[in-house]
Amino acid sequence: MTTYETMPFHLETERLILRPWTLSDAEEFSALLAERGKEKPPVERIRSAIGELLAATRTTGIALLPVQRRDEGDFIGYCGLITGRSTLEEPEIAYELFRRAHGQGYATEAARAVLGAAAATGRKRLWATVGTWNTPSLRVLEKLGFEQDRVTTEEEAGEVAWLVRPLP
Repeated sequence: MTTYETMPFHLETERLILRPWTLSDAEEFSALLAERGKEKPPVERIRSAIGELLAATRTTGIALLPVQRRDEGDFIGYCGLITGRSTLEEPEIAYELFRRAHGQGYATEAARAVLGAAAATGRKRLWATVGTWNTPSLRVLEKLGFEQDRVTTEEEAGEVAWLVRPLP
């Protein structure tokens, strides 16, 4: 197995800051997850999930990072690398933003910063998986140079597009 550099855990763009999780993110993270149309997860469960994310980051050297707007300082979602349906050698890029932050280029901007961070680790390729119904997310990935590899069907997620992108 190849050894990779640790991903930078603090990234800044023109409008955004991606940084490590804190337990104080739990309330807003819970509200974001509730936008998926399910019941709002209890904040205590989200605090525990944040602890698990931080532990995984220490173990893997990759991270899913909260995204906040630089000027406003507000939490608008997350973006980063996960193993998800992929591997540590070729992780997935993942992102989710509050609906109020959609349509402003934030997902593309945050994901572009994460692509740079992934390349800095020495990895050669990234994956993304997204429901085929999620046209806005598919557009973000297309802007970032991802190309569809295949479509699978999962019991809970339905049709899932697998996209891949080489890193420089």
